[in-house]
Formats: sequence, C-alpha cells, structure tokens
Amino acid sequence: MTTIRLSREPRPLGKSDLLVSPIAWGMWRLAGVDTPGVRALIDAALEAGISLFDTADIYGCDVPAGFGSAEVLFGQALAEAPDLRSHMVIATKGGIRPGIPYNSGTDYLTRALDDSLTRLQVEQVDLYQIHRRDFLTHPQEVAAALDAMVASGKVRHVGVSNYSPAEFDALQAFLGRSIVSTQPEFSPLHSAPLFDGTLDQAMRLDVAVLAWSPLGGGRLADGSHPAAQALAAHGQHYEVDAATAALAWAMAHPARIIPIVGSQTPSRIRAAADACRVEWTRAQWYEVLQAGMGETLP
Repeated sequence: MTTIRLSREPRPLGKSDLLVSPIAWGMWRLAGVDTPGVRALIDAALEAGISLFDTADIYGCDVPAGFGSAEVLFGQALAEAPDLRSHMVIATKGGIRPGIPYNSGTDYLTRALDDSLTRLQVEQVDLYQIHRRDFLTHPQEVAAALDAMVASGKVRHVGVSNYSPAEFDALQAFLGRSIVSTQPEFSPLHSAPLFDGTLDQAMRLDVAVLAWSPLGGGRLADGSHPAAQALAAHGQHYEVDAATAALAWAMAHPARIIPIVGSQTPSRIRAAADACRVEWTRAQWYEVLQAGMGETLP
C-alpha cells in the first residue's frame, strides 16, 4: 500500500531563490497584543520550524486598531529584535481597501508598498502579493507596478492571492518575471482548487501554493463536521488533533501545498510542526475529501 509521507525540509518558493518552511504562519488574526505577545508568537513559529511569515496591509481592519495594524505589530517586534529578520521570509499583500473594495492601480500599489514597508520597519519584503483581482485595472498595469517594485529593490519576488488560473495567466503574460506563488483558500471544506485548475496550473508552472484557511475557518478543529471527525480519527494514530491532521491533509497534495497557520496561541503554533509526522494512504486522504464535500466522488 502506497503511503504519502511529508517532509520537514525547506523547499524553494516556486521558481524563486527563497527557501521556505513547509508551513507558514499568517497574521490575519493578529490584533490586540503588545510587542512581547507578538514576540511570543514569532518565537513559537520559529521553534516549530516556520520561516515563512505572511501578513497583509488589510489585516486588522476589523479591530479598533484598524487598517495596517497587524503589520504595525509585527514591525514593532522586528524593530525590537532586528536579528529575527535573517530567520524569516516575509510576505505581505496589498490591493484591498475597505469601501472600494479593490485597487491595483500603479499609484495605489506604489503607495501601499511604501506604507507596508514603513509599518513593518523593513526596507524590503521577500514576497509581495496582489491580494485580490481588481477588475478595473488592466493586468498590464498591475504587471508594470510589480516589475517596478522589484526593480526598486523593495520587493524580491511577486505573487498573487485569490486569483483564478485565467487571471494568473493574464498577469503573467505582461510580467518581466515569474509569479512565484499563488494563495487560494484550500481545505477539505473548500476544495475548489482541486477542480478549477488552480493546483494543476501551480504544478505545471512550478508555482508555490500558500493555502489560507486550511482549517475551514476553524470548523475542522471543533469536531462537529464529518470531515473534522475523520481528521480527528486519523490524527489519533499519530497523536495529533484534527487541526494538525488538517494541515497534513493539505500538505499531502503533490503541489506541495504550504498551509498558513492562523492561530494566535503559541502552543497551537508549535503543534503545527507535528503535521509532518502524519502519513496518508490514498483511501484515507480521499475519505477526508469526500467527508468535506459531503458527497462521494464518481
């Protein structure tokens, strides 16, 4: 019986020169903590072997601190301990603005990047991603803005988030460099990337897949959904919980998906490292998929 085993080893971020961990830590819930609290989360991630840190300018817009506040918190921690930067691949995103809602025009993205760098208190980010497609900006203009970011030295590599394969192709056609990553929502409860071409395109072009909400918005951790129950049962064999097994489920796909852990609890972040211990047979993996879909595959 073929068994799918996971690797803890760093891997290239798509076609880039960056090596990243098989799991990332995301900051969409980073809010309401002081610098020591943020540092505790960062330390937990580093202890778990995580080197890819993913944020966005919009993170924090739903809390009193407001737009940009997650980047501010992360930047304050980096400023207090500059040595941390050398252990990280830092990714951020721009292009969503409450009330618009999307803007990928050149002027807007140029300002958004500079504002992110100021909040993060760094001179360069390793990965800059367009957060969502702006339907009113031609992909040629978006590409020119991204190319200029790299040429300026403020960005090392570029990626996209929530892009369809067709939107990806349209942007790539005008870029002077490869898009190195795509960031779709992916979990047993949101399996669309398996069927809409996102993962197939990523494998064909050697693009890194960063999966957001790999726990289905927390529904795979609370035990109520049939997929959560299947994950919990499988995880017991490896002494991990359903949440950790869910990360392993995403990682087992041949696109070598990098799930983004969104927990703001140090112990939960550390537990993510145990996902690499979980193994899968095809039958076990498909059982979880079908439970998440609520239907049997043909």
